[in-house]
Amino acid sequence: MQGVWDVLNVFDMHVDRFDPTPLYVQVADQLREQIKAGELKPRDPLPSESKLVAEHGIARETARRAIALLREEGWVVTLPQRGTFVTPGKSA
Repeated sequence: MQGVWDVLNVFDMHVDRFDPTPLYVQVADQLREQIKAGELKPRDPLPSESKLVAEHGIARETARRAIALLREEGWVVTLPQRGTFVTPGKSA
């Protein structure tokens, strides 16, 4: 029988609200690890802000800050009207 935690961890992504690390950094860390592991490949789209909000139970601004951090680090690029994508050459 599947427990509540199994259902909530379908995407294996969660934030720890008791961790002093800011939530946006936790989300960015998880996305970065997915890129490094090859789960998100170059040119793959990142989940939308709405999807990140729903999956993590975070505010939209938190999702925006997580994506902005990855963009500043060069892991992703955002194309207006198209979305945010993994930068070619930044995988594992």
